[in-house]
Amino acid sequence: MNFFEIVNAHLSSLTKSEQSLFDYVIKNMDHIKTQSIREVAAETFVSTATFLRFVKKIGFSGFSEFTTVIKFTVLNNKDEEKSSPFTVSQTDYREEYLKNITESVRVISTEKLHQITSKLADHPRLFFFSKGVDKYATEYIHYLYTMAGFEVEYPRDHDFRAVACHQVKKNDVVFFLTYDGQDAEYLQMINEFVENGEKPLIISVTEPDNNTIQNLSDLNLYIFADDVSVYNTEISSRISTIAVMELILYQYIEDYGGRDFNFVKLSGKN
Repeated sequence: MNFFEIVNAHLSSLTKSEQSLFDYVIKNMDHIKTQSIREVAAETFVSTATFLRFVKKIGFSGFSEFTTVIKFTVLNNKDEEKSSPFTVSQTDYREEYLKNITESVRVISTEKLHQITSKLADHPRLFFFSKGVDKYATEYIHYLYTMAGFEVEYPRDHDFRAVACHQVKKNDVVFFLTYDGQDAEYLQMINEFVENGEKPLIISVTEPDNNTIQNLSDLNLYIFADDVSVYNTEISSRISTIAVMELILYQYIEDYGGRDFNFVKLSGKN
C-alpha cells in the first residue's frame, strides 16, 4: 500500500488550493505521519473539515487511513535507503546496463514515436524541465536539439523554472525528465498549465512505475535503470534518458530531415 499509488488517479481533479495542500503533504510526509488532523490543518491554514475533504478527495476513507499509509510509505522509503552505501550489486552489471538501454528503446511504440515527431514537425518551442542527476543528461539533450534547429528552453534552477512555467503556451511541447516521476514542483506546473488555459503537449520521461507525473502527462516514455546510490545520493544511470531523446530526434530526421534544418550525415570529422 503506497501513498502515491492511491492518490495518482485523483490528482487531475484537484483545485489550485487542493494542489497546494498536496504539495505540502508530499514535502512533509515524515512530519505529518505523527500529527493529528488539527495540527496539520493549522499548519496548512485550513479548517479540519477542509483538510478532511481534501483527504477523501485524494482517495482515503479518512484521516486515520491517510496517516497510516503515509507511515507505511515513509518506512518503506527508509528501508530502501539502508544497507551499504553503494546499493546495487555489480555482478554482471555490464549485461544489465545494456539490457536497460535496449528495453528503454524497445518499449516505445512506433505509433507513439511518430506522434511525437509529427508534433515536432510543427516546429513548436520545446521546454525541458529536469533536476538533480537528470540535469546533466539534459545538458546534452538541450545541446543536441538546439543544434538540430529547434527553439529550446531549458531553465536550470527553481527561479528560472518559475518564470518559464508562465511562458509556456498551448502550442509548445514540455518534456519532464524526472526519473522517479513524483516531483511536487512539476505537479504544480501542470496544474498551472491547466488553470491558465495554456496546457501544452506534456511528454514525461520516467521510470516504468505508476508514478504521478506519468499519469498527468499526455505521453509517457519509460527509462529502465538499476537504482544506484552512494551515501543516500541517487546516481542511477541516465543513459537511457539520453537514448530515448536521441531516438526521438533521429526518428524526426528520418521522417522530416529532407525538408528541415539541412540535415546531412558526416563521417570522419572530429
